[in-house]
Amino acid sequence: MKIIDWYILKRYLATFFVMLLLFIPIGIVIDVSEKINKILANKVPFVEVAAYYADFTIYFANLLFPIFLFLSVIWFTSKLANNTEIIAILSSGISFNRFLRPYIVGATLISLLALVMGFFFVPKASKGFNDFRYKYLKSNKVVRESQEVYKQISPDEQIYVSSFNYGQKTGYNFDLKKFKDNKIDYWIKASSIKWNPSDSTYTLANYTKRTVGEMGDVLESAPEKKFKFNFEPDDLTPVIYVAETMTLGELNRFIEKERASGSANINTYLVIKYKKYSIPISAFILTIIAVAVSSMKRRGGMGVNLAMGIGLAFTYIFFDKVFGTMAEKSSIPPLIAVWFPNISFGILAIFLLRNARR
Repeated sequence: MKIIDWYILKRYLATFFVMLLLFIPIGIVIDVSEKINKILANKVPFVEVAAYYADFTIYFANLLFPIFLFLSVIWFTSKLANNTEIIAILSSGISFNRFLRPYIVGATLISLLALVMGFFFVPKASKGFNDFRYKYLKSNKVVRESQEVYKQISPDEQIYVSSFNYGQKTGYNFDLKKFKDNKIDYWIKASSIKWNPSDSTYTLANYTKRTVGEMGDVLESAPEKKFKFNFEPDDLTPVIYVAETMTLGELNRFIEKERASGSANINTYLVIKYKKYSIPISAFILTIIAVAVSSMKRRGGMGVNLAMGIGLAFTYIFFDKVFGTMAEKSSIPPLIAVWFPNISFGILAIFLLRNARR
């Protein structure tokens, strides 16, 4: 690589990481100001608070990764344009495509980092982030209004909980139906079901069991009873929470398991899986758009470029959220929904790049 390549690449990476270091503390300060009362009221240990904000940093950086990247490229490229450095580079005989090379190298490095983070580190951070929120920051009312879980755990067994407390590993309004020859064999109900990690059992409160017989049903009840079931606590966890906390290998195995059980929530899992690949690819698309938009010296200066950049970045985030939700709630294939923002912005990148070359 030539000196000019190293110069642009160092500016690319340095501006991106400085942008992260500037905005993440702001996000932490805002989050602390919103949650400090509950943290103090619940007397949360300092170690757990520190661990939460370590997870928050990774979670927050991954969430806003496209905006940070886009704005950082626009920022330093606009400075190059305003200082007429780009004009000097292109006047020396370097083509616009050649000028893009260090940007593409930088986008490759950032993409690889985002890929590794999304596969391995973000899921663990997401688990710690959500566990802390539901253990200390969510009221019981909010927890009880969380997503219902209805799942077929085997060809002849179905389970249901109306809500699940993440921190306490407790589900509410539990049902288990066992079928035999397409008829109910028995039906277990409980007001709550709690996982006991010490002996891998579940404790059922206000337990009742109705066994269907030819001569009449047999009823059994108890204030509390322990059971061993053939399902895991994750099977009681609402869809998004459990999928976000899995590494790529764990998520692939989980999707196969859910597919075999006939789960109706496969699309939600697939959206999370495909986003692990689509977000790193967006680094290339957003980098090209940012360079094309900010490489020309404008009358309004850097402010015009930043305004255009912020508008495009939030449009990308809007598309990403809307089509992700549509894939989860409608019949749109998850692969198409997740990649639609990249495809549409990829076309925009080609169009803007052609104009920038002129």
